[in-house]
Amino acid sequence: MYKKAFRAAFPHTVPVLTGYLFIGIAFGVMFQEKGYHFLWAVLMSILVYAGSGQYLAVQFFAPGVRFIDMIFMTFMVNVRHIFYGLSLLERFGRMGKKRLYMIFSLTDETYSLFFVTKVPKDVPEDKFLFAIAVLDQFYWVLGSAIGALAGAVLPFRAEGIDFAMTALFLVIFVEQWLAGGNRIPAVIGLVFAGVLRLVAGSDSFILPSMICIMICLIWGRRYIEQERREGEDDNAG
Repeated sequence: MYKKAFRAAFPHTVPVLTGYLFIGIAFGVMFQEKGYHFLWAVLMSILVYAGSGQYLAVQFFAPGVRFIDMIFMTFMVNVRHIFYGLSLLERFGRMGKKRLYMIFSLTDETYSLFFVTKVPKDVPEDKFLFAIAVLDQFYWVLGSAIGALAGAVLPFRAEGIDFAMTALFLVIFVEQWLAGGNRIPAVIGLVFAGVLRLVAGSDSFILPSMICIMICLIWGRRYIEQERREGEDDNAG
């Protein structure tokens, strides 16, 4: 069943494959530029696997960076995963021991696939979701290895290369928007993020934005789900 699950999951992960290869390569180049052996980049992608958190971590490999600053900045960058996890408690709770890896391997792109991809009827949900998570991490590790190796052999300028992560987030958002369906959560996210970006500034808006978005989505959950069901009925008709 796992082999069948991986075959069914692979086509859905191809967009992540193309994105993770490029941003993984960018991370590998940035990491190797600091003078570390390429295997450390691979090991970090296997054991840490934090995407934007790894990009941030590269900046910590410099003299004068305090340990408490590392903890705080890493928390702020990845605080959104708290809210991701809340929406997946029920699904992960049914996955037994695999839930530990599912929690560890949850990224923005994997999270998106969990909610936009329909589980095939002939594949158990837990194995299908597990296959998506494993494939996505494999792409990231592969990209990191290629980038670190290339950076060790070829001369690269890493300036501006970290924008690859932001670009991938934008592409995923646009794809989900163009796919149609219920766009209310996306609008809520854009409004709160935009307003609080102006009010709190670029360094402090993420956490209050996520809190406001979560409260708004919980409060309007029934209306949002009703709109989604009506949209599905219209499409079916």
